[in-house]
Amino acid sequence: MTLIHIVLFKFRSDVSEEHRKTFVTELKKLKTLSCVKAGRLIVGGPSVTDPIERSKGFQIALVSYHENQAALAEYQASQEHHWVTSTYMFPYKEDLVRFDFEVDPEDEYMCQFPLMV
Repeated sequence: MTLIHIVLFKFRSDVSEEHRKTFVTELKKLKTLSCVKAGRLIVGGPSVTDPIERSKGFQIALVSYHENQAALAEYQASQEHHWVTSTYMFPYKEDLVRFDFEVDPEDEYMCQFPLMV
């Protein structure tokens, strides 16, 4: 099974671009955690949605893959995740949206692509 974890981040208007870039750099390091399936963690932004208003002001997105709910819970509870979020996100956030879902068994094959390193 694969569980997909999606988070959208919106920072307060007084948070610098440099701070947001550092947050992205630190978030990307979480892909090395063993609870992230095959290192599949992607961070991106800004939104290229047209019209931009549909992005509701969210500036950064994260998508990660996990083997199951236990692996996602391990990710959430890790020291590394706690450090990144408590240092760079929670004190500075305006809003956050999190959505997690299990991939349907008939779609699981789409989560088995080989990694190009």
